[in-house]
Amino acid sequence: MKQRNYYYRTGPSIETALKYAVLVFLAFWTLLPLASCFITAFKNTEEYNATSVMVLPRIWYVKNFTKAFQLADMGRAFINSVVVLAFVLAGSIIISSQLAYVLNRFKFPGNRLIRRLFLFATLLPGIAMQVAVYEIMGKLGFINHLYGYIIMQMGTDVISIYIFIQFMENISPSLDESAIIDGASYHTIYWKIILPLLKPAVVTSMILKGVATYNEYYCAGLYLQDTKIRTVAISLYTFTGPLGNQYNLICAGVIISLLPALVIFLLCQQQIYTGITAGAVKG
Repeated sequence: MKQRNYYYRTGPSIETALKYAVLVFLAFWTLLPLASCFITAFKNTEEYNATSVMVLPRIWYVKNFTKAFQLADMGRAFINSVVVLAFVLAGSIIISSQLAYVLNRFKFPGNRLIRRLFLFATLLPGIAMQVAVYEIMGKLGFINHLYGYIIMQMGTDVISIYIFIQFMENISPSLDESAIIDGASYHTIYWKIILPLLKPAVVTSMILKGVATYNEYYCAGLYLQDTKIRTVAISLYTFTGPLGNQYNLICAGVIISLLPALVIFLLCQQQIYTGITAGAVKG
């Protein structure tokens, strides 16, 4: 009889240990700025200037949060951000899904050209087109108006179009044909059949677009110059100036601005994970 050799692992393999080491390293460098921001947010100006950013404060200065909230008028900024998010997400989802429906379901001359133009638009850096966009916004009277900024943000979401096209390719055209036989119009097919089946794509698109819109700084600072229509991302600009920056108040404002996103994530994490997982797999 042949003797069998049994091997028993006494510990994790080198490959597993290396993976965990890389993950710990990446997590450390990801959390380090957040830890520094959290510590700085509780320091007064004198202690911040005299100590390192990673040194814990001797007295936890909680008044920084109320001071940052009041001086930056973050209450109004949060309202403006909510208004922008609501209209941008609703408009972006409807526009992107309808464009994807047309490009996927209707074969017409120029269909492939339009898809390639959308792809080409994603390759262009946004900063390179701001001169032309700013001129267009100025001619239309959209500068320094919240509705102008909302319209601009709704029209710059090419990624969502491709997300909806990818999901729509997994929806059988026979559903459309059956609905047409029953007398349904294309408008009814879109609202009653296609859009409900695109729920994972809607969640994925809302995550990507919502995070990008909430954190958007450059265009918001360029087109929303009035202090009454500032969003959260640019409200912290109050604490910067030619004579210096108040980093302790900036960090306090950053922590405040992170709280709504954290609450939404904790409440909707199951839908977020489901949408991202469904968007990563093409069946």
